[in-house]
Amino acid sequence: MTTLVRWDPALEVDSLQSEMNRLFDGFFGGRANGTAARRWVPAMDLAETEDELILTADLPGLGEDDVSIEIKDGALTLTGERKDTRESEGRGYHRVERSFGRFSRTMSMPRGVDAESVRAHFHQGVLEVHIPKPEERKPHRVQISANGNGKPAIEGEASEK
Repeated sequence: MTTLVRWDPALEVDSLQSEMNRLFDGFFGGRANGTAARRWVPAMDLAETEDELILTADLPGLGEDDVSIEIKDGALTLTGERKDTRESEGRGYHRVERSFGRFSRTMSMPRGVDAESVRAHFHQGVLEVHIPKPEERKPHRVQISANGNGKPAIEGEASEK
């Protein structure tokens, strides 16, 4: 006698998700303390207006003292750390999905940005960094002279033949 088993696409999706989770857990450091170790990378948006670039980063659970912004060699680097605030005493976690740890994101800036004019504002877990665009540099045409005084290097008279 043959048993028919009905195909369930949801089981296939669950299996695929489990395999992807296993792959990412292995790539980002495996397991720590019985829970999947997750690398936390905050979501960031970069928008452009006529006068500036605006970097917006979601940093829930962090304050302005937990975040650092550094501008060096034409790049803006945002670093920080979200600490694990779970108390291990008295709680038995059934599911842990929030990620914790250090993060660092670097973004190259347009050439000519004045680092002193960059401003940042932190409000309700959202960091906004305003980067003024540099003034457009217009090409400057340089006059070329052969001997430095603006006159041609060879002087002579045209002869008629």
